[in-house]
Amino acid sequence: MSDRPAEARPPHARTHEVGVQYAIVPVPGLSLETVARRSGLHPDLIRRFVALGLVDAGSDASGRLVFAPTAPAALARVQRLRTGLCLNYASLGLVLDLLDRISLLEAALRRAGVRSDLPPWT
Repeated sequence: MSDRPAEARPPHARTHEVGVQYAIVPVPGLSLETVARRSGLHPDLIRRFVALGLVDAGSDASGRLVFAPTAPAALARVQRLRTGLCLNYASLGLVLDLLDRISLLEAALRRAGVRSDLPPWT
């Protein structure tokens, strides 16, 4: 029980836990060549996307780019937006950020159980 009276507590006070995932087994990263082969893009174009911040990549001990297993899907998304909407590189970053934000907000609405009479925008 709490020392605070019931009327002083917010009715829907919840603690929001941040989901942290720990890999039991290290997930191997993909090399630039593997990502280029799987995505069908030239390695120089992938390097450009990494430099612009459109795709995340780390580096190994020797300084080579290392990608997450989801990198080919992220690159396909960038290419779809670039060719389908004729976006330049600067606007690609903005659109990707907005799409990620929309996904987070939609997930929060689903968790909250809020339903809309409108069909989804996608």
